[in-house]
Amino acid sequence: MDGWYVDDRCFDCDVARQLAPGLIGEGDGRSRMLRQPDGETETRRLGAAAFACPTRSIRPASGHLDRALDPFPMPLDDGVLLCGHNSRDTAGANSYLLPRPSGASMMIDTPRWSRELAERYGPVTDVLLTHRDHAAHGRRYADHFGARLWIHEGDLDAAPDADEVIRGLEPVEVGEGVTVHPLPGHTRGSVLYLADDRCCFSGDSFYWSRTTGDLEVVENVTWYSIEELAASLARTAGRLRFSWVLPGHGDRRCLPADEMSRRLRSLAERAQALRPRPIDFTATRW
Repeated sequence: MDGWYVDDRCFDCDVARQLAPGLIGEGDGRSRMLRQPDGETETRRLGAAAFACPTRSIRPASGHLDRALDPFPMPLDDGVLLCGHNSRDTAGANSYLLPRPSGASMMIDTPRWSRELAERYGPVTDVLLTHRDHAAHGRRYADHFGARLWIHEGDLDAAPDADEVIRGLEPVEVGEGVTVHPLPGHTRGSVLYLADDRCCFSGDSFYWSRTTGDLEVVENVTWYSIEELAASLARTAGRLRFSWVLPGHGDRRCLPADEMSRRLRSLAERAQALRPRPIDFTATRW
């Protein structure tokens, strides 16, 4: 297939640029094609971007996507999978599957809802919401799988029928090898989930930036309090050890755990100097 394009439904969520760097870039407040794919490997990368795109804005000349190019759920390594099929109702957030020793998985945030997609992802024992912005499909996935739906009390009004409510600021074990760390700041009820001292599902609290080549916070879309986020990072950074940062928005990255710990401590120090800014979606440079 050739003649790929990005249509005008794109709302600049960055998902496609994460999956097809070098093929899709940013311009005029939306994603755009940089060049056409060269060979099967690049075509599959672009296909992954197309099937993750929440508006289905990435298309070949025919306008019809080849289902054979849909790789999701897509292994990032042998311990975690990317769900793809991001939802407009979660602002295009990424979601993940965390396989557990039982043979089932935990789902961290959710893709768009469809019964057909859900059949690909199961079995799932727990749907772990990182915060209110990503709660849209949590109940439907939890009900489909007979799974427990988790959210922090600070964002409970976004999922008032949650099965498990995380309270306070202290870490809580939510499953074997998996701990939730409350991290108020982006929202009042933001949390991260730490799995096996290896995978950090950071929600919208921090992410890997392609622009700076480091861990960053999105201060221009911190809804609740940037000062609270700085305090949360200061309180939590020394407790966390992981090699994968797996955010809702922004890029993923795997580094040696010691290196990631150093970068997280540095982020916590830098965050102390941050002050509230007006909400401005156009200011983010992923």
